[in-house]
Amino acid sequence: MAQATTVSVRERSAAPVVDPHLPRRRGLIIAVSVLVGFLLTVVWSAEFVDSTIGDTVANGMLGHDAKETPIAGIAAGIAFAFVSGLAGTFTACNIAAFGAVAPMMGSAGTRWGRLVRGFEPLGWLSLGIVAVSATYGAVVGLVGTRMPQFSTASSTPGGLSPRSIQSMVVFGAIGLFMLYLGLAALKVVPDPFARSNPAVRLVVLGMLIGGFLVGRPFALFRQLFRDAADSGNMLYGAAAFTLQSLGNIVVMAVLFLLISVVSGSRLSRWLAAKPSRAATLTAVAFIVAGVFTFLYWDVRLLARREIIPWYPVAPWS
Repeated sequence: MAQATTVSVRERSAAPVVDPHLPRRRGLIIAVSVLVGFLLTVVWSAEFVDSTIGDTVANGMLGHDAKETPIAGIAAGIAFAFVSGLAGTFTACNIAAFGAVAPMMGSAGTRWGRLVRGFEPLGWLSLGIVAVSATYGAVVGLVGTRMPQFSTASSTPGGLSPRSIQSMVVFGAIGLFMLYLGLAALKVVPDPFARSNPAVRLVVLGMLIGGFLVGRPFALFRQLFRDAADSGNMLYGAAAFTLQSLGNIVVMAVLFLLISVVSGSRLSRWLAAKPSRAATLTAVAFIVAGVFTFLYWDVRLLARREIIPWYPVAPWS
């Protein structure tokens, strides 16, 4: 009897320890997320997002054709910066960042208390955004006319313009980093923020959103870029780029706060009922966005320039 008890104890001690904060089918989650990210690159239409949505929003808010009307003065440039950022709201990085922030919604207290607490993660995100966008804007105001994004050269079959090369490098790096963060959320790879204050992660996510300006080929942003570069004014460049980035997150921030107030407590209880859900939500957001960003801006772009033979795309994209 004693021997049987000893064997039973040994068997239990030899059994693998299951981390309740991790989903059981991590491989399946990764595979499905990668597939979704890839399929998004197949159906995504830049023409629809940038022209049909982006241009329509910008034209309606500015009251004129945003692309065709020159930016006349600093005040007009500041207004254009915020509106063009608002017009380009739904980017992969935005969705991933706010998807990762969602598990931080508080559950206790009144709706007013949840609203107030919701501003804390938004503040850290904004700090990261401003750090990158203001710095880059100042650089553009100083030396922008000599930067690849200032070039008006068109890409030709079999070749890449300076703007395209910059976009590929920047978005490729951002996409791979987001993919890594998604794998880290599932503890497949080491988490670079495991021992840091949660605010550090949020600041870095904000820097990723701000980093989109460094490679952004969006026509309205190129117009803002060239205006800031021609001005030679570092302060104007910093202010315009900061407002462009902050305008880029306004809609997502408002949605985040509304969800936090209206259903934040229910969402928190749902996440707390099964701790692995938070890791799953974060991982899916980052993996989908990371795979989409890398494949769309690096692999699909090479196919469009006929540098690689083929990449599947939907007829409308």
